[in-house]
Amino acid sequence: MGANVEMTTPHILEVRNVSKVFRIGGLIFAAKLTAVDDVSIALRRDSAEIVSIAGESGCGKTTLCRIILRIIEPTKGSVFYDGKDIFRMRGRELRDFRKSVQPIFQNPYEAICPFERVDFYLISTALNYGLAKSKADAIGVVEEALNTVGLDIKYIQGKYSHELSGGELQRSLIARALLSKPRILIADEPVSMIDASLRMGIINLFLDLKEKFNMSTLYITHDLATAYYVSDKIAIMYRGNIVEYGDATKVLEDPLHPYTKILLESIPTPDPYKKWKKEVSLSVLEIKEFEIAGCKFASRCPNAREICREKRPPDLDVESRRVKCWIFADTK
Repeated sequence: MGANVEMTTPHILEVRNVSKVFRIGGLIFAAKLTAVDDVSIALRRDSAEIVSIAGESGCGKTTLCRIILRIIEPTKGSVFYDGKDIFRMRGRELRDFRKSVQPIFQNPYEAICPFERVDFYLISTALNYGLAKSKADAIGVVEEALNTVGLDIKYIQGKYSHELSGGELQRSLIARALLSKPRILIADEPVSMIDASLRMGIINLFLDLKEKFNMSTLYITHDLATAYYVSDKIAIMYRGNIVEYGDATKVLEDPLHPYTKILLESIPTPDPYKKWKKEVSLSVLEIKEFEIAGCKFASRCPNAREICREKRPPDLDVESRRVKCWIFADTK
């Protein structure tokens, strides 16, 4: 892993050239899968922002999320929090990191033991984090966090996860993440298991946390509609690579990378007279497309050239965003 960077870094969180390679299969016929391939992304230090990582299923979003949370270690590259390599952290430094960077997972019903009362889980978390010296103090800490997400501790008191709606339980788990007053939330598909009627309540909550508490969110999603609504920046991910990264409005209203264009064209609109321009089926995880020498999107790209099939495209700065595509190399 890399050495610690200077504390003057403009980023509170920086993912630098991170790759993760998995071996699939047995000892003899094992294959290599690069689930995350040379990814760099960052969250600013000076102001809160919401950065989305979007792409179809199997593109490496969740693997990247787990690396940032220090659940799995990258094969290559580094992740820095507050100027320090998170995989070199020990003791108090590591505890502070875990308090400051909190996860919110996809399925709230899998995140909590079904035989444990929700209020007891939250109170135990507050005590385990050392946020309160007694149960009475912990209840106060939990009550404050629940109020932030629009819940009353009296409402959830004594209830198990199955006695709450999906939206209520997800809000409760966001409250758990807020107990330590983190600087960053890592939200991995936080609304995909929630009824459509309740999703915007959760999405708006991330906006409220940003505005009221200066809290940044790394929002992992396959839903471009919610990403467009909530994001300051967006990274479009394909086969382990970030292929386009920049201001969310620019990327989603005027995409440059052919993959981003196809993703957007695949979204149905409520206009009955407007047909989809092109149908896109979510791809099955194919190891060969992760490991080819050229552009991983070449086999599906309508603009592919010979160089695209032979050589990996560089990251290019185009119109105030970063694009991984040979189309724009001619302009450099």
